[in-house]
Amino acid sequence: MSLNFKSFEISESGLAAEKMRLNLIAANLANINTTRTGAGGPYKRKAPVFEEKLQLEKENDRNYKIKDAGVKVSSIWEDQSPPRLVYEPNNPDADQQGLVAYPNINVANEMIDLITASRAYEANLMTLEAAKSMDQKALELSR
Repeated sequence: MSLNFKSFEISESGLAAEKMRLNLIAANLANINTTRTGAGGPYKRKAPVFEEKLQLEKENDRNYKIKDAGVKVSSIWEDQSPPRLVYEPNNPDADQQGLVAYPNINVANEMIDLITASRAYEANLMTLEAAKSMDQKALELSR
């Protein structure tokens, strides 16, 4: 497989990873006021853990061939920081002191993560388009 096809695979893996990151950010923002989950307690902020995907295959004594490369989401990290406590004695989720546990999600941090994830997504998309353009030019030259 040519190096250019590997660049497609690498960019596609980056797009998939950033899409997962964007989905988790959207879930965090959507659940910013979720005080009760199926697991019990307030929603916990989630973020992806990225891992490098690189497998080399030995061609001879000096050369290696890229077998697989890119990035993958190895796991989903769940924030273990204490919840944000708000005094709301009339809320059905309030404890005996009238405190309600809300997710410890900072909107500004989520927006920063959203911007960086969208920029990384765009960068992977531009890389994919550049590789596609190079392939088209190579085909034109071979005619």
